[in-house]
This record gives sequence, C-alpha cells and structure tokens, in this order.
Amino acid sequence: MARKQGSHSDITGPKVREAALKLIAQHGYAAVSMRQIAAEVGVQAGALYNYTADKQSLLFDIVLDHMDDLVEALKDVDLSGPPWSALEAFIRFHILFHVPRVEQVFISYMELRNLDPDNFAAIEGRRRDYEQILAGILKAGKESGDFTITDPRITSIALIGMLTAIPQWYREGGRLPLSEIEEIYWGIVRRSVTA
Repeated sequence: MARKQGSHSDITGPKVREAALKLIAQHGYAAVSMRQIAAEVGVQAGALYNYTADKQSLLFDIVLDHMDDLVEALKDVDLSGPPWSALEAFIRFHILFHVPRVEQVFISYMELRNLDPDNFAAIEGRRRDYEQILAGILKAGKESGDFTITDPRITSIALIGMLTAIPQWYREGGRLPLSEIEEIYWGIVRRSVTA
C-alpha cells in the first residue's frame, strides 16, 4: 500500500494513535498487529515506524496521554473547600471526565498488564498521584469528623474503581440520563463515607 497523497506527520501521526486506540480497545493489545494498525490508517506497515518506535510505545503513549489529560483537567476543579464540597467536586469531575472516553478508560485500566516494567512504573506513579488527591480529601474529612472511614487510601482506590467502571456500561440514550446517574453515584459515595 503506497503512502497516501498529502500524508504528513502532523496528520498521519495522530491517525496512527487513533487507529491503535480503536483497535486495541476492540480486540485487545495482544491481538492487534502493527500491520492491522497500518491498514486502518492506510499506510504501509513499515511506514508506521516513522510515527512510533513500536506497538509498546503506542500503548504507553495512549495510556500516558489519558493520565496526563486527567491530571491536567483536574487542575481546573476547585478542591480547596471543606471535605464534603471537595469530595463532591472530585467525584463529579471523575465521572464526567471518564464517561466520554470509553476506549481510553478501557485501555488505561485493562491493558496495563501489557506495559513493560518501566512504562508500567511510570503510569502507576501517575495513577498513584491522582489517587492521592482523593485520599487527601478523604483523610481531611476523616480528621475533621465529616467522614467515618477506616483507611483513606483504600477508600480512594475503591471509589475510583467503582466510578471508573461507569463508561463500560453507560450508554447515552439509555434508561437514565448521565446527570441522574451522576446524582445516584454521588449518593452512593456520600453514604459510603458516613456512618
């Protein structure tokens, strides 16, 4: 397959990442070949190496971009208030950030096992930093007496796990609108941190 007319790195590079994202989300990392990604983009398999070192690099870049976008977007959320308002802001942010990113969320959580050790460590560090923000809110609420939780770190991991599952089953146009699901989940979280 010849190079597409007018193909440029600023156009083709993102297409390679989009194709990898789509195919890995559909079939799993192990089942997707560089040849399949190339066919999806419309370039020769060898041409992919102009845009990425290998499939491992593509996976790492997809997960890293997701984590970096998540942390960057959280900077716009006001978490400076008392524990209850900070917790609510974090929970609502997490839901609304993740729901439209079904493929990124799936890959970022289900394909971590396919990252090489160094890449895994880099992603785990970013995830831990994100989880620590929620754990800090929960710790502040525990210390103020607002929350009756045993371990802020474990609670943060449990809450993030529960919330991150929403994109896997939620579909726009389903029985409940996202705004109502958001309210239901906020109620579940609220009840889970109080006696």
